[in-house]
Amino acid sequence: MRSLTDRPTFRALGHRNARLFFAGLWVSQVGSWMQTVATALLVKRLAPPRWEGVLLGAAIAAQFVPMLLFGAWFGAFADQRNRWRLTVITQTAMAVQAVALAMITFAGLANIPVLLVMAAVLGIIATVDNPARRGVVTELVEPSGIVNAMALNTATMTGSRAIGPALAALLLPAVGFGWCFMINGISFAGIVGGLLLMNREELHHTKPAPRGGTPVRDALRYIRNDPSLARVFIVMVVVSTFAFNYQVALPLIVEDRWHARESWFGILLAVVSAGSFAGSLFVAGRAEVTERLYYSFTFMLAGSAIAMAFVPNVWWAVVVSVPMGVGGAGFLAIGNALSQVRTPGEMRSRMLALVAVAFLGSTPIGGPITGLIADIAGSEWALAYGGILTLAAAIWGSLALSRAPARSEKW
Repeated sequence: MRSLTDRPTFRALGHRNARLFFAGLWVSQVGSWMQTVATALLVKRLAPPRWEGVLLGAAIAAQFVPMLLFGAWFGAFADQRNRWRLTVITQTAMAVQAVALAMITFAGLANIPVLLVMAAVLGIIATVDNPARRGVVTELVEPSGIVNAMALNTATMTGSRAIGPALAALLLPAVGFGWCFMINGISFAGIVGGLLLMNREELHHTKPAPRGGTPVRDALRYIRNDPSLARVFIVMVVVSTFAFNYQVALPLIVEDRWHARESWFGILLAVVSAGSFAGSLFVAGRAEVTERLYYSFTFMLAGSAIAMAFVPNVWWAVVVSVPMGVGGAGFLAIGNALSQVRTPGEMRSRMLALVAVAFLGSTPIGGPITGLIADIAGSEWALAYGGILTLAAAIWGSLALSRAPARSEKW
């Protein structure tokens, strides 16, 4: 009988360092998603009813504005330093932020301004962490295994999202917001411990990029000079800005359209994440990825998001959540892989940072817009408009690819 690591989908786990990293990351991300759901519901509870959408969008924006403003530069910062050491520091800092938020909540001091400030603190730390941590993923395996490792990273992130929101939905009524934040702080022991237990001599380090120069402009120039990479990034910016604002749209649509308990937000997010996990494993099992496959998943995400906006109840929402998760994860996993396989090793953190700016940094724009649309046009349109724009982006990318000079689609 073949072991798990003999299967193409899980071949990166043949490396001990990869097993330590992904196990620790999964534990940590379960806690992080608990905090994400708890924060959104706490903001919703503290906000005046007529401003719920806007303040939910503002809370998301506060967390991701640092990524939008500084993400590319911190990618260059990570390229110029030891990514493993930098990740240990940033993950420890995130643990401190979670514990501090828990103590503030226990003391009864949590309010909208405090939550916005704490979200911004987390966002600053995450802006440094994201390119460094994801850069470590590319160093866990040999270059030929990067596509698989990046897809398993997406699977780990989305798989934990299937557990974290569900745990938050179960624990919040019993223990309250503060303990969800505290559990998140404790969960960082998983990733920090995994990093410290690694054999660093087995990491596939790349030579740090030289300091100085114009590192961000160099990365942007590299994308501009590769038409396929440029198309992938343009679609990623549009889709990421408008289609992934679940933390704003879902809490509102659950209550306003489906008239269900707020705990359904966590349940639906968990189901979306289960679909995401399946989509990530599908990508991980492929020896190669193509731009055409990238657009196929984008179409799936668009169609399911539009359908989700207009289903009549939460039970139909559960059904539609699965393809929405599959489409979103396939879109992200392939986009991440495509950004790495054609990029020199010393530029990978910068490229990952630009992906993060597109995916996470665009949230300060999309989040408030989504909240405003919900308050003006209704919660269903907060989800539907993102699906419509995603559909338009997928059509544009597919048509641009069909007009491109004939070439192999293998990246």
